Amino acid sequence: MRRSHEARQKLLRLGIFRKVEVVIDTSRGEDALPNGLDVTFEVTELRRLTGSYNTMVGNNEGSMVLGVKLPNVFGRAEKLTFQFSYGTKETSYGLSFFKPQPGHFERNVCVNVYKVTGQFPWSSLRETDRGISTELSFPLWKTSQTLKWEGVWRELGSLGQTASFAIREESGHSLKSSFSHAMVIDTRNSSILPRKGGLLKIHQELAGYNGGDASFLKEDFEIQLNKSLILDSVISASLWGGLLLPIGEKPTCIADRFYLGGPTSIRGFSMYSMGPQSDGDYLGGEAYWAGGLHLYTPLPFRPGKGGFGDLFRTHFFLNAGNLCNLNYGEGPQAHLKKLAECIRWSYGLGIVLRLGNIARVELNYCIPMGVQSGDRICDGFQFGAGIRFL
Repeated sequence: MRRSHEARQKLLRLGIFRKVEVVIDTSRGEDALPNGLDVTFEVTELRRLTGSYNTMVGNNEGSMVLGVKLPNVFGRAEKLTFQFSYGTKETSYGLSFFKPQPGHFERNVCVNVYKVTGQFPWSSLRETDRGISTELSFPLWKTSQTLKWEGVWRELGSLGQTASFAIREESGHSLKSSFSHAMVIDTRNSSILPRKGGLLKIHQELAGYNGGDASFLKEDFEIQLNKSLILDSVISASLWGGLLLPIGEKPTCIADRFYLGGPTSIRGFSMYSMGPQSDGDYLGGEAYWAGGLHLYTPLPFRPGKGGFGDLFRTHFFLNAGNLCNLNYGEGPQAHLKKLAECIRWSYGLGIVLRLGNIARVELNYCIPMGVQSGDRICDGFQFGAGIRFL
């Protein structure tokens, strides 16, 4: 029974069957064993061409997505997909081909061709990317590994005539060719509102080694730990960090830097509105860290317990972090000292709504502290929606 259930789950994960049923009966016929069983899998395949329409929630962004998919193109669970997305900050379309290794669905290759246009009002910046990428994904011990090459033609421009001179200097065309590696260990019982388990993500990107205008080494990580407590409460701790190291004399591009602040990271600050800036336009930073401590509890008096009310949680939080540029001629101690200076932090409480296993929504009352000159704050109520929260 257990093995047949595991086999059924593997067939469903292929994404080419609408329905998979298992029929178990006693063995019959001349070659039947006394205690033998016949296991039959009855499957219903998807149509050769399928379409989809749905909405997606990103980090404080919503979008409408239209898709067309050809499942099982060559009879070995390959998929060819075209997707168009129109969002509040980003519009994109792309064509992707997915090919799993026969017998090992977790090992697969994906090729993407895409165009993405985004607007970033906190930087008065508009960016259009046209690119191609190839990904190889595979499990290794308890980790998920991804190797990726990406070649992208980037076009940067200002959103309006009020953009700062620093943004205008960044405007123009550039080419980026990069190799990247990502490793993920995820033992959480849920990616949206986990009650137990942990998460470790490590990502490295090297650009400029095989051509292009951008040359840098980029490292970032994410750690999260969750522990269930008494009275159905959960304590959660998170830590993010990253470093962008330019290679050669050319400075890093604004599109490659890190950004911090907003309802999905350092709450109580406006979206990506802290750190280096020029005339009100935020330029991002080459180094950052952010940490969070959270306590999730059921709603007072448990209204709707066992039903709709379980989708809501009360939320108490403490966030802190910093974003800056480093002088790479100095030593590691000087870098750590700079990251420890002028720490922004905030605390508050609010209500969290889980939207299935897709996203979550927060309404928090925030009290920002450690505000530096040029930072934009959101003192009081702040709304956030997304899939990745500090």
